[in-house]
Order: sequence, then C-alpha cells, then structure tokens
Amino acid sequence: MTVITVNTAKDRLSLEQRRRLAETLTDAVLVPEVGQYAPAARPGFQVHFVEREPDMMAIGGRLLTDTQPQPDVMLIDVAVMDADWRQDVRTEVIERILAAMADTCGLPKPSPAWWVNFRVIDEGSWGASGSVLSILSLLGTGVFTDEKTKAIHTAMGV
Repeated sequence: MTVITVNTAKDRLSLEQRRRLAETLTDAVLVPEVGQYAPAARPGFQVHFVEREPDMMAIGGRLLTDTQPQPDVMLIDVAVMDADWRQDVRTEVIERILAAMADTCGLPKPSPAWWVNFRVIDEGSWGASGSVLSILSLLGTGVFTDEKTKAIHTAMGV
C-alpha cells in the first residue's frame, strides 16, 4: 500500500495532467515495489493532489507571491509500507516519479524546485480495513515477483 501526495501551487496541474499522473505516479512506485507491472496491485495505491495558493508556499525564505518570476515548486511525498526499500530501489522510485512529472508537464527535465520525500512507514504502523496491515500479508496476492518476495523477506528478517 502506498500514498503519493503531490503538493503544487493552485492551478499548476490541469485535470488532464492529474488524470495522467494518477496512473503514471502509481506505476512509478508499483513496478519497483512489487517487481513487475501488475495492474491488480493498483487498488493498493492512492494519489492525492493538494493545491495551495502561492501565498501559502515559500522557497528560499520568500513566499511564492513575493518572488518573480514565481518558481515552479512541487513537493511529492511518497509513503510506503516497510518492505524491500534498499537505496537503489528508493533511487529508482524517485527518478521514475520525477520523470513522470516532467513528461506530464511537457518539460525535458524536472524543475530543481520539485522535491520528493520518500518515507517508509514502520512495520505495524499502517492501518486499513479496521486493522493494522503488514506487507507480509500481501505477499500471497500474486502481484509480487518471487525475487521481490524473497527480497522483502530478507529486508524484514523473515
């Protein structure tokens, strides 16, 4: 299970861009997390778009409304369940997210003011369906590759 929150200035992303990002950002995390493209895993991913007025965002100690031209500021927060998140996997996810953002926004590369936070939620700290969930309980769903299942077991000491 994963939550991706895209924080932007108001009206930065169009409805069509949000539709596209809902899919491409999901896949940007899904593929490295489960080890393959697995549409059956998509219900375990949420993408939230949060817009803020430019006077509610600052960079470099200045509100965006006080900076001309206004910088293209975004914060993409990715929260994932504890699993196989070695540095190379985290790097892949962050690079895939930034590439999806740039592609959707029609830019050759991401803005330097687009930042990604990657957070791993400790085992036993993710709740859904009225209970605490574990990545281990999801391994039998058939969406994880055998290689990824072994890597998760190793990472979690199982």
